[in-house]
Amino acid sequence: MSDGAVVAGPALAVVLVLLLALAAAVVWLGGLGSWRAVVVAGVRAVVQLAAVSFVIVAVLRSGWLTAGFVLLMFTVAVVTAARRIGVPRDAAWVAVALGGGVVPVLGLVLASGVVPLRPIAVVPIAGIVIGGTMTATAQAARRAVDELRTRYGEYEAALALGLPQRAAALEICRPSAGHALIPPLDQTRTVGLVTLPGAFVGVLLGGAGPVQAGVTQLLVLIGLLAAEAVGVLLAVELVASRRLHADWRTR
Repeated sequence: MSDGAVVAGPALAVVLVLLLALAAAVVWLGGLGSWRAVVVAGVRAVVQLAAVSFVIVAVLRSGWLTAGFVLLMFTVAVVTAARRIGVPRDAAWVAVALGGGVVPVLGLVLASGVVPLRPIAVVPIAGIVIGGTMTATAQAARRAVDELRTRYGEYEAALALGLPQRAAALEICRPSAGHALIPPLDQTRTVGLVTLPGAFVGVLLGGAGPVQAGVTQLLVLIGLLAAEAVGVLLAVELVASRRLHADWRTR
C-alpha cells in the first residue's frame, strides 16, 4: 500500500495469479465444480476491468455517456440473469424484475440529492445496485423454479383442490425463493462488526474520512436491500404467473 492505494506492478500480478491458482485448485481437488470456470472468470475479470478502466475515463466526462454506460450495465445484468434462470427468451420480463428494484432506488437517491448528479458518483452507485439486484433476482427465480420442479406433485394437488395457478405456485416456491435475501440481510446486520464492505473501503482509499465512508456504505447497504427485496418479489411473481417460461415439470 502507498498513500492508501493498492500498488500496481509485478508483485500485484504475481499475487493475483497465485490467488486464482489457489481458488482453481481448491475447486478441482474439492470436487466443487469446474476449475476452468474459475480460471475463465478470473481472466475475464482482468480483461473486462482493463477495458472498463480505459472506457470509464471518457464516460465520466459526459452525462450522456454516463447514462448510456449505466444502461449498458443494466442490459448486461438482464441478459446474465435471464441465462442464469434459464429463460433467455424472457429477458424483457427479467428486465421488469430488475428494473422494479433498481429504478426506484436510484431515482430516490439521485432525485433527493443524496448522491450528486455527477458521473463519478452515479456510475459506482448504479453498478453496485444493479449488480446486487441481478444476483438476488436470478437466485430467487432459480430457487422458485427448482422448488416447483421438485415439488410439482404438490403443485398439481393444490390445483386439484381448486387453487388458482398463481396462488398454488406461490405456496410452493415463495418461502425458498425468499432465501435469496439472506446474504444482503446478513451483510447489513454484520457490517462494521464482521466485514468492511467495498464502498466503505473504497471511500477511505479515496481519501475521505471514516464518517463519510460510513454514510456512503450505509446508503449502499440500505439501497441494495430495498432494490433486492423488490427484485426478488417481482421475480417470484413472474415465475408463479408463468411470465418466465421455465419448465417446472419433473424430468
